Amino acid sequence: MTHTPMDTLTVSTRRAIARERRTLIEGQELVLIGVIALVWLALSFATNTFWTAGNIQTILYSIAPIAIIGVGMTAVMVTAGIDVSVGSQLAVVTASVGLILKELQWGIVSTAVAALVIGGLLGAINALLIVKGNIHPMIVTFGTLNIFRFVALQIFGDSQIPGVPGTFSFIGGSSAAVTLGIPNAIWLAILLVLLQWIYMRSYSGGRHIYAIGNDARAARLAGINVGRKLFLLYLSVGFLVAVAALVQLGAGGLVQQNVGLGLEMKVIAACVIGGTSVLGGRGTVLGTLLGALLVGTVTSAITLLGWSSELTNLFVGVFIIIAVGIDLLRQRRRARL
Repeated sequence: MTHTPMDTLTVSTRRAIARERRTLIEGQELVLIGVIALVWLALSFATNTFWTAGNIQTILYSIAPIAIIGVGMTAVMVTAGIDVSVGSQLAVVTASVGLILKELQWGIVSTAVAALVIGGLLGAINALLIVKGNIHPMIVTFGTLNIFRFVALQIFGDSQIPGVPGTFSFIGGSSAAVTLGIPNAIWLAILLVLLQWIYMRSYSGGRHIYAIGNDARAARLAGINVGRKLFLLYLSVGFLVAVAALVQLGAGGLVQQNVGLGLEMKVIAACVIGGTSVLGGRGTVLGTLLGALLVGTVTSAITLLGWSSELTNLFVGVFIIIAVGIDLLRQRRRARL
């Protein structure tokens, strides 16, 4: 009698995986939908500019890079890992591709390939250090956060990069890069979210991600190649950072040296607020998309209401603490069952 890897996982791990497949929408995702609806309703009374097409499109475009990178970050966090270097990765890719577009004037395909190669290389560096070096992801990516930022600043030199052509304007933030009233960038993010959602729910490789997060040792004993899976996940983060960089470069113009600064916290916040457990084993990309939308909504609301921009960090921090608290309470309740 043959056994599949899933057959030999612990009972608790199989139950955890089954919970992720049982419902289309998790409880925390429903709560997020309700919170976002209430905030949008309140803002419709507080300001007459919130519901304008331009403002809604701005919100959706601004969250697209967060959601795109969040697709990879969610999977990484489900394995009980993390990647805090994504902002610096984005800076390296954006600066490199910005120079390619300005100086070499490459076309769409060749530039996109170059972006993916650079992003993949950065992701592979993290993956090798984590998997082969057996170093905790937080330590590795905190180190590469600083290293990659240094590399980006060397690419920039002493100045910003002006005059970048809008080669990728079709996924940029202009009014022309819109389909059915929605920015093409967010359509791209939704497509990636949908593909990852299907993979993590319906394919054995996706279920292995949850198995690793719930009990990596048991996953190894069950025959899952944990190292290979982790390598591919951190590599995919690099590729997704490259896609997000192309979205940011879409409209062309000026590339500033602070590009990507603080992006990692927005991505992680979107994942955590969306229900991804900081302890691993739980999370969905749909929740991450909703988390990104809530973060984008709060940012827009503070701007429209004329409040200090520093309040954005306050509100996002409160949301993170609440989400983590709910997750820890849920974990303790399940541990008692």
